[in-house]
Amino acid sequence: MRVLIVGSGLIGRRIAATVAAGGDEPVLASRNGNPGAGLPSGRWVSLDITDRSQCAEVVDRVRPEAVVLVHGPSDVTWCEENPARAMHDHTTAALNLAGSAGTAKVLLISTDNVFDGGAAWNDESATTRPTNAYGRAKLAAELALRDRLPDATVLRVSLVYGWEPPGASTWLNFFAACAHRLRRGLPVEAPGDLWTTPVLVDDVAAVTTGLLRDPAGRLLHLGGPDRVSRADWARVIAEEVGVDPGLVRSVARAQSRYACRPTNSCLRSVVLDSLACTRDIPVRGVRQAARLLVTSVEPAS
Repeated sequence: MRVLIVGSGLIGRRIAATVAAGGDEPVLASRNGNPGAGLPSGRWVSLDITDRSQCAEVVDRVRPEAVVLVHGPSDVTWCEENPARAMHDHTTAALNLAGSAGTAKVLLISTDNVFDGGAAWNDESATTRPTNAYGRAKLAAELALRDRLPDATVLRVSLVYGWEPPGASTWLNFFAACAHRLRRGLPVEAPGDLWTTPVLVDDVAAVTTGLLRDPAGRLLHLGGPDRVSRADWARVIAEEVGVDPGLVRSVARAQSRYACRPTNSCLRSVVLDSLACTRDIPVRGVRQAARLLVTSVEPAS
């Protein structure tokens, strides 16, 4: 199966690697760079997903059996400062791919920010009520896509994390940002009143590639098994990195850079475990994943 993956950030790259490891052919598409060059069977194409003619040309050239939309902008704070641009980019992208995909299976990666944070948990039946620009843009993209393609799948994911080397964008990845600061003995401030169900990027990629084999169009949620505050999660990271958890200072969400996030960004699914293509995929908790990342990846950094 040839899979066109639109978006080459942390999630897109990991999905591409998982597709390739399964013997299928990933093709990454993004505006800049060539992140697909290192994939075992992958390639990369340049694509501005807000350009309808480019979308049609790329799909016609690649001829994918499946399309995964994991495009940005995904910086929640940036979206809050640029709401019109965020709405335009997300909805236009969904409409352009919906109009170009033909018979390909289409899967959109969406977000827990489509909820207002008032409930401790949100499953697939929960009522959407986004309170920030990112959530509104993603929800609009969901609705636009499924209006055009009723058989499309929407996978809402909770806070995704994994290992990344230090860099300009690492702060968007809470785990990596904390781990790098803590290893250097620097303090970390994290909200004690912002609750999430963090999910390891490897598990997101595994579930996503499994769903590409599901012929039905579905709305699905994917969160990790642990409901944890960012501050408590940072302390787990500190313990697994091997430094004093006292370096983590709990702060109020409203006084932090996470002020525009919903208080509860916690997802659970009543559907995934019932599907043959996903029910045997393990989804790891924050301590197990932190130990895995620190022991298997960090020493080589």
